[in-house]
Amino acid sequence: MEKALKPCVAEAIGTFALCFIGAGAICIAQLMEGGVTNAGLIGIALAHGCVLAVMISAMGHISGGHFNPAVTFGALVGNKISAGMAGAYVVSQLAGGVVAGILLRFVFTEDVWRPVNLGTPGLGDGVTIGVGILVELVLTFFLVMVVYGTAIDGRGTWKAVGGFAIGFTVLCDILMGGPLTGASMNPARTFGPGLAAGYWDNHIVYWIGPLLGGGLAGLVYGRFLIKP
Repeated sequence: MEKALKPCVAEAIGTFALCFIGAGAICIAQLMEGGVTNAGLIGIALAHGCVLAVMISAMGHISGGHFNPAVTFGALVGNKISAGMAGAYVVSQLAGGVVAGILLRFVFTEDVWRPVNLGTPGLGDGVTIGVGILVELVLTFFLVMVVYGTAIDGRGTWKAVGGFAIGFTVLCDILMGGPLTGASMNPARTFGPGLAAGYWDNHIVYWIGPLLGGGLAGLVYGRFLIKP
């Protein structure tokens, strides 16, 4: 029991940190600049990438540092985690995201968090649900491929610093996809703040896209590239 509990607690803490800092950075952009400007986008990307890199480095040896149901699903598809443990990870990740969202509602006044829906990712102007799913799929595919290449595949030379490669990938993905979909790549990152804010617009995009992208990466790397 304790052996299974420890990685789940690590997943909850890591996802909490990602959602609290990431969504919080969006609220800060609203507070300081009245919205997400070009400079604000860079700051938001840095906040997400840096906190993820740090938390993977701190917790990766305990749980693998998924902090994302799409990463866990990719690991499941690649046969790197059992179905039971994957389910426990996802529940822990969602719980961490929800706690982060609830705390953010106490940190910021409603006139700050409401215009940005507490940092919940949303579709940009003119972006359809189909395009949103495609963007999230591609961005998450890149992310989970990097997770496999740096944190899972033992043949690589980057495993000791894999968290920073993964964090940098998130940073790059947000710089490109942020204005389109918010570049969530993570159902828990959307679900937690979304639940706290009561914001569910196009929510399905942030489950279908990331899970498809993570699963595809699990097939490509976990079932093909990882083989000698």
